[in-house]
Amino acid sequence: MSTYNVHAAKTQLSRLIEKARAGEDVVIARAGTPVARLVALDPKALRQPGLLRGQIEIADDFDAPLPARLLAGFTARPRRARKR
Repeated sequence: MSTYNVHAAKTQLSRLIEKARAGEDVVIARAGTPVARLVALDPKALRQPGLLRGQIEIADDFDAPLPARLLAGFTARPRRARKR
């Protein structure tokens, strides 16, 4: 495990990313106190399409027009702030 202060981490970020991708733990410290750890992400774990299949139901009227009163709240002009 390598520890770098914030300034060194800023100036050597590309090198530290490569170390993390290679599997090394990189710790970033502020005034000698560890505050963050840089680790590589597993690209396969980022998103799994279809993970919630069968668990979410979309209503038949999902894309129906909004009621006029609700729609007016989105299109109304904001009030001006009063000067004091």
